[in-house]
Amino acid sequence: MNDGVHAGAAPAPVGHYPHARRVGDLLFLSGIGPRDPATDAIPAGIEAQTRAVFANVRAVLDASGARWEDLVDVTVYLTDMAGDFKAYNAVWAEFFPDPSIAPCRTTLGITALPTPISIELKCVAVVKE
Repeated sequence: MNDGVHAGAAPAPVGHYPHARRVGDLLFLSGIGPRDPATDAIPAGIEAQTRAVFANVRAVLDASGARWEDLVDVTVYLTDMAGDFKAYNAVWAEFFPDPSIAPCRTTLGITALPTPISIELKCVAVVKE
């Protein structure tokens, strides 16, 4: 199986690609940012953007038949590692309070993202049927 997913409850992709693609039991999410799905507005501040990007990831997971708990690997891109990492990491700990069952995570500091956002996530989940 090789099914592309377009989630109506998530913001539209900023390019010509699906929100996610399922291959076997794995679900690969395209980079997802914090834009509001209804207005395309970008929340102010890293805490609000982190919460918004988590909500958008959840929307794609839901549309794909996966759950938040099915995430196994997350790559995080921050445009201000020095200024935003601590606050972002605190929000992460709220959503994943038990590190022994949290997804694996890599966080990268980068100079820019395709839109004026501070955070983007690239995720892999396991879809159980």
